[in-house]
Amino acid sequence: MDHDDLRPLPMRGLQVFEAAARLGNFTRAGDELGITQSAVSRQIGELEGRLGLRLFERSGPLITLTRGGEILCERAMRAISELRTGLAACRAAEGKSNIVTLSMLPSVAALWFAPRLEEFGKAHTCIDLRISASRHLVSFTAEGIDLAIRYGIGSWPGLAAEFLASETVQPMCTPEYAARHSIDRPSDLLRATLIHPDTEEGWVDWFAVEGVETGAIPSGPKFSDDTAALNAVLGHQAAFLGRSVLTDRDLAAGRLIAPFGTTLEASYSYWLVYPPEVEANESCDSVRNWILEAFRAVSPIS
Repeated sequence: MDHDDLRPLPMRGLQVFEAAARLGNFTRAGDELGITQSAVSRQIGELEGRLGLRLFERSGPLITLTRGGEILCERAMRAISELRTGLAACRAAEGKSNIVTLSMLPSVAALWFAPRLEEFGKAHTCIDLRISASRHLVSFTAEGIDLAIRYGIGSWPGLAAEFLASETVQPMCTPEYAARHSIDRPSDLLRATLIHPDTEEGWVDWFAVEGVETGAIPSGPKFSDDTAALNAVLGHQAAFLGRSVLTDRDLAAGRLIAPFGTTLEASYSYWLVYPPEVEANESCDSVRNWILEAFRAVSPIS
């Protein structure tokens, strides 16, 4: 027997390799695993050194699997899938199948889920729901994630994606802010403090639809998190392009107003994402169904 076969398997390197091979990009693999692109490259290099073969052909930012890489990729993906299935079975055997870990953006956790926490708890008293709030694309296997709510176009390689809701964006502020700055017409917003969105749709697009000649849009802060932006707006500090799914309750309660009727269709939508090969347990199915119904109440699913 080759003594090399007795050495411990480089599990972290295999996990990083599987993500890079599946996504076809070191940067995207790093985003999914929550590590840097250079860390991915280092792990791949160490794995190649450990195995004594090249797994990728590199041409600048482009990577392609070698023949050996293709063989290892197929088996690594199968092994990781089997491990995840085995972990789920272990949890069920230990009576822990009621634990469900749900991933989502921090803004979605704070502005969409948190206001519905009591509603969920009353409907599912036996489910131990764990919320993982992060901005990176989680690795379901490595981070023990069962389901994820993601914001995008609905295409994540190797994952099933169910449409939840689309949304619109439009100018919003508090009634007090609108009165203080005499915001009566769309052009009046050019005198306001405008928070610039971290989305595809911006103020230039909205003013163009309204037919407002802007010249230069007033400079203003840009938040990477919608929760911080909303807090600034609710503090009567600015106006922003509010996202309909995240602001529905503040609008209904009158804490926010949308002074004008013109909306922009958002380029991205909300999706429920999970590995297709893993058989969900009853608790996961219950959480999935609750999410679908809760989003349907906000934005009817066609």
